[in-house]
Amino acid sequence: MIRSAVTVSLVAQARGGPFVFWDDLGAACRIAAELGFDAVEIFAPSPDAVDLDELRRLQDRHRLEVAAVGTGAGMVIHGLSLTDPAARRRRKAVDFVREIIDFGAACNAPAIVGSMQGRWGGELDRPAALELLAAALNELGAYAGEKGTALIYEPLNRYETNLVNTVADGAALLRALDGDNVKLLADLFHMNIEEADIAAAIRAGDGSIGHVHFVDSNRRAAGMGHLDFGPIAAALEEIGYDGYASAEAFPLPNPQAAAQATIAAFRRLFGRAGRRQSG
Repeated sequence: MIRSAVTVSLVAQARGGPFVFWDDLGAACRIAAELGFDAVEIFAPSPDAVDLDELRRLQDRHRLEVAAVGTGAGMVIHGLSLTDPAARRRRKAVDFVREIIDFGAACNAPAIVGSMQGRWGGELDRPAALELLAAALNELGAYAGEKGTALIYEPLNRYETNLVNTVADGAALLRALDGDNVKLLADLFHMNIEEADIAAAIRAGDGSIGHVHFVDSNRRAAGMGHLDFGPIAAALEEIGYDGYASAEAFPLPNPQAAAQATIAAFRRLFGRAGRRQSG
């Protein structure tokens, strides 16, 4: 059963980015619950920025799960990447992700590696960068497994990374890893740029996809762009995907409207209204 989620960012340096809710985790959880979402996806500035006891109280009060936790603050705030040519900087990047994995595991959620994958260029060619990325994913995937969760790796569009841009290339990278605890994030915004056929890419990625960013072509809420979601939803159902469809979308025209549009599209496409049957 595909479940619904909505993003909340607590990272001041990322303001203006594609997150539906900002700053106030308590308010985000309340509104998400009122609209009928199953979970929130949290982007925090540091592993200790969220009080875990308070988060658990919010989860219990609103009957919400945590779909995933983001690591992007490592890049946005600290400029860290897993493919930095400098070994000391790479170690800092890996350690930052490990700490985010700890945070996520405490609320039964996987961590996402997106922007922290970095880029190749200068003294670092693409094969060398991919080798560094694979080494980091091997370590971090194994560590996440020890903590009882998975690691999610996100192919990004060509304007955000020159490493891995498509689901097929992401699946190939994962097949070369030592274990099977790293899954792909299929982000429909990035896929709209890079994939010739989004639904076909999802079907071809069967077994490797562990998370979905449910967003339209313009990175607004589903239904506010030009994506044809029918074939996409059918492909996800066909491969038996049972993770989250999480709205990593701009809060336009405002957070409430973006969240309402998302849950309406989710219900239309996946035929269920969430556990709360409200909204």
